[in-house]
Amino acid sequence: MLLFFALGLLVHFVFFASIFDIYFTSPLVHGMTPQFTPLPPPAKRLVLFVADGLRADALYELDEDGKSRAPFIRDVIMHEGSWGISHTRVPTESRPGHVALIAGFYEDVSAVAKGWKENPVEFDSLFNESKYTWSWGSPDILPMFAKGASGDHVYTYSYDAEKEDFGAHDATKLDTWVFDKVQDFFHSARNNQSLFSKVNEEKVVFFLHLLGIDTNGHAHRPSSREYKDNIKKVDGGVKEIVSTFKHFYGDDGKTAFIFTSDHGMTDWGSHGAGHPSETLTPLVAWGAGIKYPQKVSAQQFDDEFLKEWKLENWKRQDVNQADIAPLMASLIGVPFPLNSVGTLPVNYLNNTDLFKAESMFTNAVQILEQFKVKMTQKKEVTLPFLFTPFKLLSHSKQLDILRRARSYIKQEKFVEVVSLCEELIELALKGLSYYHTYDRFFLGINVAVGFVGWTSYASLLIIKSHSNLTRGASKEVKKPHHLLPCSFAAISVLVSCFLLIQACPWTYYVYCLLPVPIWYAVLREFQVIQDLVKSLSAFPLSHFVGYVLIFTLGIELLVLSFFYRYMLTAGLIAFAAWPFLTQLWTRAKITSLSWTFFSLLLAVFPLMPVVGREPDLSLVMGAGLLVLLLSLVVVTTLIKRKITFIKEELLVHLLQMLSTVLSMYVVYSTHNSLLKKQGLPLINQIVSWATLASSLVVPLLSSTILFQRLFSILLSLMSTYLLLSTGYEALFPLVLSCLMFIWIYMEQETLQQSGVSCKQKLTSIQFSCNTDIAQFRQLYLDDIRRAFFLVFFLVTAFFGTGNIASINSFDLASVYCFLTVFSPFMMGALMMWKILIPFVLVMCAFEAVQITTQLSSKGLFLIVLVISDVMALHFFFLVKDYGSWLDIGTSISHYVIVMSMTIFLVFLNGLAQLLTTKKLRLYGKLKSHFM
Repeated sequence: MLLFFALGLLVHFVFFASIFDIYFTSPLVHGMTPQFTPLPPPAKRLVLFVADGLRADALYELDEDGKSRAPFIRDVIMHEGSWGISHTRVPTESRPGHVALIAGFYEDVSAVAKGWKENPVEFDSLFNESKYTWSWGSPDILPMFAKGASGDHVYTYSYDAEKEDFGAHDATKLDTWVFDKVQDFFHSARNNQSLFSKVNEEKVVFFLHLLGIDTNGHAHRPSSREYKDNIKKVDGGVKEIVSTFKHFYGDDGKTAFIFTSDHGMTDWGSHGAGHPSETLTPLVAWGAGIKYPQKVSAQQFDDEFLKEWKLENWKRQDVNQADIAPLMASLIGVPFPLNSVGTLPVNYLNNTDLFKAESMFTNAVQILEQFKVKMTQKKEVTLPFLFTPFKLLSHSKQLDILRRARSYIKQEKFVEVVSLCEELIELALKGLSYYHTYDRFFLGINVAVGFVGWTSYASLLIIKSHSNLTRGASKEVKKPHHLLPCSFAAISVLVSCFLLIQACPWTYYVYCLLPVPIWYAVLREFQVIQDLVKSLSAFPLSHFVGYVLIFTLGIELLVLSFFYRYMLTAGLIAFAAWPFLTQLWTRAKITSLSWTFFSLLLAVFPLMPVVGREPDLSLVMGAGLLVLLLSLVVVTTLIKRKITFIKEELLVHLLQMLSTVLSMYVVYSTHNSLLKKQGLPLINQIVSWATLASSLVVPLLSSTILFQRLFSILLSLMSTYLLLSTGYEALFPLVLSCLMFIWIYMEQETLQQSGVSCKQKLTSIQFSCNTDIAQFRQLYLDDIRRAFFLVFFLVTAFFGTGNIASINSFDLASVYCFLTVFSPFMMGALMMWKILIPFVLVMCAFEAVQITTQLSSKGLFLIVLVISDVMALHFFFLVKDYGSWLDIGTSISHYVIVMSMTIFLVFLNGLAQLLTTKKLRLYGKLKSHFM
C-alpha cells in the first residue's frame, strides 16, 4: 500500500505540473531583428516615474475641499501633456507590472515564482536598447533590468531592503531618498566630465521607482491620510525633478516625461488580482514629442470617473500597460523591445503624420517578427502532415499588408497606414497566441485520459481491498491475457517514436506515456469490474440512482463553492439538518442539537466579507477570551470527572493559556505601536516567533487521550492564529474546532446505529502509533459520506474566511506581529501557515474519526482521493485561455488549488499523525497516562 501512495503522489505531482506546461509557459521567443523608426526622434532623453501601488482614482480625484492632492500632475494634464488610464493585467504585482511597462510584454505567471529579483528568462527591454539608463529605487525591481541588459550601460542605485518597513514612522522616505539621490546625481554630473558627457548623450533613460505609496497602502490602506499625503509628497518630488532637468539641460525641450504606476491597490491594502482598483493605473505624459492637452465636449467612456475627477473636458486616452514601452521607445528613437506586444498609442504623439505612420509600421514589423519566429519554431518540430498554420495570417497576407502599408506611406495616406498596421498587429498577436497554445489541446487530452484512468484505478482498489461489494461474486483471480502487456508496450513505443520525431520536450513524454501504465493497471482489474457489475445488479436500482445523484450533487456543491462562497453556507445548512433526516435525533438529542448549532454558526463565515477589509481587534481579543474561557471549562470538567489529569498535564494547559494571553497582548500592543508610528517592538517580535515555534511542540507534551490531545492542539494553534488575525477570522478556527469535536461524537453514534459495536468510550480512547489492524473493518456506503464531510470541511477551511479566495484578499497586516520589513517569501510563508492551521485542525479531528469508527485510514483516504480527483477533473475542463485575464487566472488557480490540496493532504495527514500520536516528556520519566 505504501508503494501505491508513493505512486499516487508521483502521479498527482505530474498532473499538477502539467498545468504549468500547458498554461504557464513563457511567451518569449528569441532571434528577432531589432526594429526602429528611421526618422529623427523628438526627444533625446526620457524620464520614467513609476509610483508603485498608485491607483488611478487616488491621483485624479479631488479631495474633500475640491482640491487636487497632486496639483503639479493635474496642471500638466490641463496645460502641458496627455493623460489617461493604463490598464494592467493579472497578476497585478510589481514584477509583472514593471516588465510590461519597460519590456512591453506580459510576463507569464510562473516567472513570478521563479525569481523575484533575478530574470527567470532573458528578455529585451527599453533599458537594454537605450544608450544609457540610470535608475533609482527598490532593490526588488531594479536588478532584473540591469542583469538582463547586454553590456554595461544600465546603472542602478538602490537603498537597503530594510528600509521597506510597513511599520516605519514615515514610508515616504523611500521616495524622498530617490528624489534626493537624483538631485545629488546631477550635482555630481556638473563636476564629473565623463558623467556629464554621458548624460548629454541621445537615447538616454532615467528611471525613478517610487515605493512609498505602495508601502503606505499596505500599512495603512489607500483611504488613509498616510497614503494620500504620500501622493502629495510624490507630486512635489516630481515637480522638483522636472525643474532639475530643465535647469540642467537648459530647457532644451528634448526631455520626455512619463508618470505611471505598475499596479493599483484594493481598499484593504493589497493587490494581485483583477479588481478595477488594482488594474486601473494613471498615465500622464508630457514634454518632447507628447501631444498637448485637447479640450473636448464629450468622451466615449462608460464609467463615471471623468465627472468625479472633474476632467471630462480634457481628452482621456486609455492604453494597455504594455503599450507604454513602444511609446517610450518611439520618443527617444531606440529599437522597440524585441519581445514587446504593445501597440504604439499614436494619439499621445505630437509629431508629423509621417513619423506616426513610420512608427506604427515599425511596431507592426517588430511584432510580426515574433510571429514568424514562433511559427518557424513550431513548424520545425511538427510533422508536415500534422502542421496546421495560422490561416488568418498566411505568408502572402503578410506580404500584401506590408506592401500596401509601404505604398500608402509613399502616397501620404498616413491614416490608412496606421489603420492597416493596427490590423496587422492584431492578426500577429492572435497568431502568437495560436502558436503559443498550439500543443495545448493535445497535452490536455493526454492529461485528462490519465486523470480518468487514475481515478478509475483508485476506485477499483477501494472496491477490491476495502469493501464487501464484490462479496459473493467470483473470487477466482484470472491472470491478464498475454496480449494485454504486449499491446500496451507497443502503444508506448509508438507514442515515444511520435514524440521523438517531433523533438518534443521530455515533459511531453511524461504526460503522454503516463496514461499507458495507468490504464494497463485498470484493465488488469477486469475481474473486479465484472464482480462489481454482478453485485450491483442485485442492488435496488432506485437506491443506486439515489446514491449516485446525492454524490454528484455533493461534488457539484464543492465545485460551485470555489466560485460562490455562499454555497458553503448552503452545504452547512444541509449538514445542520442531517441528524433530523436520520435516526440520530432519537439516539443523541444533545449531540444533534450541538451539531446543528455549530453548523449554522460556521455557516455565517462564508457570508462575511473577505478578510482584510477593516481590522477589528475587538474580535481578535474576543476570540482570545473565548479560548481562555473554554480552557477553564475543560480543565475544570476533567478534574471534576476525575479523569487522569496529572501535574504535568495541568502544567501544559497552563502554559498554553499563558501563551494565549501573551498573544492577545502582542496583537494589541503591536497595533497601538504601529498606529503611533513607533514600529514593531522587538519583544513583541520575539514572543511572536517563540509562540509560532512552540505551537507544534507543546501539544506533544500533553496526554495522548483523544480529547485531551485534540484540545491541546487547538490551544497551541489558536495562539499562533491570534497573532496572524486582524478581525473576525480569529473566531473561525474556534467555531470550526467545536464542530469537529461534535463530529467525532456524531460519527460514533452513526456507527452504533449501523450495528457496529464501539469497544471504547471516547473519554478513554487514545491516539496510538501502533493501531491494532484487527480492529479495522471493511468500508460501508456511509463511509463515502464521512470522506465527503472531510473534503467539505477542508474546502470550508480554505474558503471560510475568504483569505485564499483570491490573491488580493491577503492582508499584510496579518503578519505585522512577526515582521514589518518587506520580505515577500517570509510574509507569504506566514500567510500560508495561517491558511494551513484550520486544515491541521480538520485533519486531526479526522484522525479521531478514523479511530472511533474503527476504520482503516488507507481505505478512507482513497475515497477522499477519488472525490478530490473528480473535482480536479472538473476544474481541468473549466480552465480557460480566453475572456478576461481575471477569468483565465481564476480558472487556472482553481485547478492548482484542488491539485495542491490533493498533494498536501498526504503531508497534512502525516503532520496530523505526528501531532496526535507522538508524546514528549516535560521532565523526568515518562509517566503513564492510561486509565
